[in-house]
Amino acid sequence: MEAGKLKKLEKYWILYDVANSAFVLLVATIVPLYFNSLAQAAGISEVDYLAYWGYAASVATLIVALIGPVLGTMADMKNLKKPIFTVSMMVGVLGCAALSFPSSWIVFLAVFVVAKVGFSASLIFYDSMLADITEPERMDDVSAQGYAWGYIGSCVPFVISLLIVLGNDALGISMTAAMGISFFLNGAWWLLLTLPLLKNYQQLHYSPKKKRMVKAAFGTLYHTFREIKSQKQIFLFLLAFFFFIDGVYTIIDLATAFGSALGFDSTMLLLALLFTQVVAFPFALLFGKAAKKYRNDRLIKICIVAYTIIALFAIQLDQVWEFWLLAGFVGMFQGGVQALSRSYFAKIIPPEKAGEYFGLFDICGKGASFMGTGLVGLFTQLSGSTNLGISVLAFLFIVGLVLFHYAAKCDPLKEQTR
Repeated sequence: MEAGKLKKLEKYWILYDVANSAFVLLVATIVPLYFNSLAQAAGISEVDYLAYWGYAASVATLIVALIGPVLGTMADMKNLKKPIFTVSMMVGVLGCAALSFPSSWIVFLAVFVVAKVGFSASLIFYDSMLADITEPERMDDVSAQGYAWGYIGSCVPFVISLLIVLGNDALGISMTAAMGISFFLNGAWWLLLTLPLLKNYQQLHYSPKKKRMVKAAFGTLYHTFREIKSQKQIFLFLLAFFFFIDGVYTIIDLATAFGSALGFDSTMLLLALLFTQVVAFPFALLFGKAAKKYRNDRLIKICIVAYTIIALFAIQLDQVWEFWLLAGFVGMFQGGVQALSRSYFAKIIPPEKAGEYFGLFDICGKGASFMGTGLVGLFTQLSGSTNLGISVLAFLFIVGLVLFHYAAKCDPLKEQTR
């Protein structure tokens, strides 16, 4: 088989990135705006709206952080990964579609938490499938293609949803009906593009199935926590990942709010977000190809350094063209750092414990989002400057870079040549 040609199972795995990324873009744009309209109709102040939205996101993150490693450990047992992944995915899909129904802001928020938990949990098992659907030497490219096609593919249902929402009067439907159609459309997109993976995936790496699976999963997880400190490369990488990916996710989560605080037009901000997605597509592919010639850890370091510069650039940002420039640079390195981190981790962990370890990976990734947003908020209030608040993220990238440097030094793959 040609080195650059994707196998069918690799394509089906990549399709799930395209499937779930529609929900990611929806949550970053339309969902908060719709929740805001429901909250305003109920007399909720803007300050309380932002607080409630933050609480909901935190609750979803906390739930996944608590159940993820345990479910991941169970999913490592023979023939359990696909059914647990399927249940998680369906919770997310049905939750996304169910966002169409609530007219109460608090019920809408509760449904959103359910959908977010299903989405985040499914990624634990999806990421851990990487060891089953491809070989270690192909992981960088396949992982990068997943993120790349996810970025560009998510724009399809999003643009359709946006046209329905903005053109509801021309279509002769209410705004509520337009939003409902959008939620159903994205849920259907998510489900349909997942079916090829569900039909063809087979779990190749697993541990023996045990009686009293939940109890056994807790026991295995406890044993792993005790041993992981002696697994120096994995331990240091998870620490590094906790810091640098938190900076990445914080920039993604706060980009729109940052632009709004600087007084930029909301339509311009939406277009800049789409621009980031479009730029991220070719650059994610580029990093995947580059990983065939250059060491994975070196490319990750380049991405972290670039993000450090991005955070420092924000100190003086006050022009629209500078925001567009920032959006472009974020797109250039966003896919690379996410994809290469995923494949790097998949290579250094035991493949038969991939679900368990990716549960920890998810805690360090999604769970870290508390710290970045908290630091930005704190430094913004202390300094009285949004720009200085964002720039504090440079500290997270520097700490992450130092820790990752030491993790890479003890890399058992270091002796291999590409």
